[in-house]
Amino acid sequence: MQAKKLFDFNERRNAAEEARKAAAEKFQGLKDRLSDPAVQARLAEQKAIADARAQRQAERTAAKAAEAARIAAEKAAAERAAAEARREAEKRAAEEALRARVAEIDAANRAAILDAEKKARALAVAAEQKAKRDARYAARKARTK
Repeated sequence: MQAKKLFDFNERRNAAEEARKAAAEKFQGLKDRLSDPAVQARLAEQKAIADARAQRQAERTAAKAAEAARIAAEKAAAERAAAEARREAEKRAAEEALRARVAEIDAANRAAILDAEKKARALAVAAEQKAKRDARYAARKARTK
């Protein structure tokens, strides 16, 4: 059996009008069902579930933000402690370097003092030896005259 290939204008208009009526009836049926207490209860239950889900999501978001803030605060505290430790280590290193420099200068001063004392003793010994030699020469000259 062969289907009609061509529809006339009236048939198409009637089909469109019937489709509009069917859609309007379907919508009216849905609208009437919304006033049903069972449907209202189910919609209220779904809304409560959605609200609870949104609240849990907000709580999770707030917990994540609080955890991120706690971690950031701990990180900042650790960085401050590390910076303080670095400053303290630098201070100790500077003090140690200063002590080492003072010890080095003190050792150099002691060495200079020892050298000066050695030179003074050597000069005193040399002067004493010269005085003895001069005394010997003077005694010899006195004997020869």
